[in-house]
Amino acid sequence: MVLEFEKPIADLEQKLQEMKDLAKGRNIDLSADIESLEEKIQNLKKETFENLTRWQRVQLSRHADRPYALDYIYEITNDFIELHGDRSVKDDKAMIGGLGDIDGRTVMFIGQQKGRNTKQRQERNFGMANPEGYRKALRLMKMAEKFGKPIVTLIDTPGAFPGLEAEERGQGEAIARNLKEMFMLKVPVICIIIGEGASGGALGIAIGDRVFMLENTWYSVISPESCSSILWRSWDYKEQAAEALKLTANDMKGNGLIDDIIPEPLGGAHRDLKTMSETIKDTILKTLKELDKQKPEKRIDQRIEKFCSMGVVVE
Repeated sequence: MVLEFEKPIADLEQKLQEMKDLAKGRNIDLSADIESLEEKIQNLKKETFENLTRWQRVQLSRHADRPYALDYIYEITNDFIELHGDRSVKDDKAMIGGLGDIDGRTVMFIGQQKGRNTKQRQERNFGMANPEGYRKALRLMKMAEKFGKPIVTLIDTPGAFPGLEAEERGQGEAIARNLKEMFMLKVPVICIIIGEGASGGALGIAIGDRVFMLENTWYSVISPESCSSILWRSWDYKEQAAEALKLTANDMKGNGLIDDIIPEPLGGAHRDLKTMSETIKDTILKTLKELDKQKPEKRIDQRIEKFCSMGVVVE
């Protein structure tokens, strides 16, 4: 899949491959031309991805090849055991979680999971969790707290499932309970937005001691398309909506809503899963080392203060 703004890069990469094939097939020395074209591609990539609009970053966060939660978990951990069910209704496959080992340390991973093909997307409900998904997440968080294991959440959802049946089973209550309970968890909690971070569906697993965003992700109360449809009665103004929402990682850090930005490989996380996973792993280990120095009561107080200080109150 090639996004519109990536087409000039893709065209040059195709020419580069053709040049390499020609040099190999006819035994011609084109090393100087190949090197020159490679340098041109690299410069174009830097220029393109350093100057992306907010809407282009939204598009990149939804790229069909972009890694999902389980992709990162399997790369980061030496051994991952997925846990299932909320012990009440069913196992929500849009919300995944389990215990994984990182360099000898056990961590509870929780995250939203999307699908690669039509069947998987239906099975995962496009990453939109039902109430039982949030209740499963809370059950795993409480399990982690009981055994003194840190929690890492990976956020990637267009929002909680808005269907009637979800509301009948208490969607709002499930998310609200997660918000309340996550503030009081005694173990370290790290939240990382790896794709889309929309509305309460994202916030339901995003209350933590440290909140990070990958470079090409977005975090907002509403998607640009939905915002456009409300304000302009049309999806045609989604680019303007994205600009107005200020939903990128740079915007969020500038407004003090996240702690830091995790850089992605040039071209996006989907270009190099291993490098991206190593960067996330290093961030997790470094952050846990910092949080381990604090007593649980201190962490809880700082966590509450962190979120209570967000926004502006006008009396």
